[in-house]
Amino acid sequence: MDLHLIPGAAPTRDERDAVDALLGPPATGWEGGERRPETEGHVAAGGQALERRQHLLPALQAVQRRIGWISPGALNYVCRRLSVPPAEAYGVATFYAMLAVEPRPRTVVHVCDDIACRVKGARALTAALEKRVGPPGRPTPAGDATWQRSPCLGQCDRGPALLVQRAGRNAVDEVMAPVDTATAMAALAAAPRRTGAGGRRGAPAASAAAARLAASGEGAPEAPQTLDVGAAAGLRLLRRVGRVDPESLDDYRATGGYAALRRAIDIGQEEVLREVGDSKLLGRGGAAFPTGRKWVAVARNPVRPHFLVCNADESEPGTFKDRLLLERDPFAIIEGMTIAAFATGCGRGWVYVRGEYPLAAARLEGAIGKAQARGLLGHRIMGSSFGFDIEVRRGAGAYICGEETALFNSIEGFRGEPRNKPPFPVQAGLFGKPTVINNVETLANVPLVIADGGPAFAVSGTDGSSGTKLFCLSGSVVRPGTYEVPFGATLRQLLDLAGGVRGRLRAVLLGGAAGGFVTPDQLDTPLTFEGVRAIGASLGSGVVMAFDDSVDMRDIVLRIAAFFRDESCGQCVPCRVGTERQEELLARLAAGRPNGSLQSEAALLDDIAAAMRDASICGLGQTAWIAATSAVKNLRLFDGGVK
Repeated sequence: MDLHLIPGAAPTRDERDAVDALLGPPATGWEGGERRPETEGHVAAGGQALERRQHLLPALQAVQRRIGWISPGALNYVCRRLSVPPAEAYGVATFYAMLAVEPRPRTVVHVCDDIACRVKGARALTAALEKRVGPPGRPTPAGDATWQRSPCLGQCDRGPALLVQRAGRNAVDEVMAPVDTATAMAALAAAPRRTGAGGRRGAPAASAAAARLAASGEGAPEAPQTLDVGAAAGLRLLRRVGRVDPESLDDYRATGGYAALRRAIDIGQEEVLREVGDSKLLGRGGAAFPTGRKWVAVARNPVRPHFLVCNADESEPGTFKDRLLLERDPFAIIEGMTIAAFATGCGRGWVYVRGEYPLAAARLEGAIGKAQARGLLGHRIMGSSFGFDIEVRRGAGAYICGEETALFNSIEGFRGEPRNKPPFPVQAGLFGKPTVINNVETLANVPLVIADGGPAFAVSGTDGSSGTKLFCLSGSVVRPGTYEVPFGATLRQLLDLAGGVRGRLRAVLLGGAAGGFVTPDQLDTPLTFEGVRAIGASLGSGVVMAFDDSVDMRDIVLRIAAFFRDESCGQCVPCRVGTERQEELLARLAAGRPNGSLQSEAALLDDIAAAMRDASICGLGQTAWIAATSAVKNLRLFDGGVK
């Protein structure tokens, strides 16, 4: 293939080494190896283009982690290795917020200024950094670090939060929460740590940061925030969190781990499918699709091979439950995936982890290696004829990749843009093959379903919402954290479990940025899929973010609008333009300069919402209007109501 490489751009030795460490040394001159004129032109060697292209994002990330940015020379080398046109590779590199194609310092401090961290003081933190260091993107006086504003980092229970990325041969990603200005300045001033290849990602570089990180639980097993009420509530998904070593396979097995996989293999594929169907397990990622129906559709599809994907790209502002499971009970996710693969005939699986979760990715990779070593992954699992392998794939900062088809494109090495449906993933998903895709919490329920039996699982909760649910409580609650309650508990009861609200409750954001605001008179709503639907709301990703009377609600709504404008992939006009117009309209109302009356602006907001809801390709545009509309109508923010 004539790739039309960028003229005059050659990779440095470090850049070549970074790519070769991932892909292995180039075999031929065609892909960046030694040129041999005596054979080139007579012999061609290579692999399947799609199979090679799936390494594009990891290769770009490898360069980013080594150098701190992706130079034209590095891009050329990646393209030669993978036979990807540079224009397409550049399009991929510029799609992700965590990748850079312009020179920048090797240390970048990402400061979350999204809604949960704003409640905890993120605006004051970013203002202090601007005063001391300069605007986002400006290098420190030493020139070796910079800072950037970031959307939600998934640390909403302990914000404000930082993600520090230090490039080099021993690159380190550090998550710090909660932080103050001193901690952020220390992160910017600290030199990159020297760690061995086996060093744990997430180790802080400065003593001040170390104290903050230890307080957050990053360095030790973290108990769920519900332990004081856990015995009464009956923890199931969180029963191991804080009680077992998440890096020990023996500890996992000592608490019942892999008994469900053993039973699944013993009872066979059809019985597993029946148990999951009988459980009435609905997807926990937001869409609430019946898991059993999805599995049966893939299992019955005659097209081969079948693939399995765990969607761990938890990027919804206010959401952090999946992070807790990934970091504190990774073997449960692997066991759930393995059972799902057995039931649906999948031989390969991927866990797509958001790039802002370095500890989760490290824990998963370690757990996968230990499961392989013990015959729980790979060929002939537990002595059976069934084989299954899992690969961890890290995202690079794109909220849209939480949409299932955008996630497929990202794994395949394309821009993370959603696909039109149909076909649906069960028909043609990853690499065009039948694909099972479930989110982390859904898969964590699978071992419980198989161990107890589907009918027994369905007894808990309600008829339309079986089992327990993880909720992410943050904002103005006394004890933020991940809470597990049976479906049917009310919003009021859940807030009480978290110690109540610090001040006078003004509103609750239910379901995340893609959800809506509910008012104090709706606190007795049962938290079930059908219960919240009755009040025009959604459980979404399990976000319950409370706001008391100390919070500037207009600022929160404007930040949500800015989030969707930033995160729209721009592929379809209703979303690309609608999110822009929505933000502009809300800004006019907040400034007290409406175009016409408040009623005419509200009508225009409804028109924008209808266009996005009815004509957007994916769920981002279809839900980006909900919070804004509910704020205007339910909270009456702009007509003398809540300020």
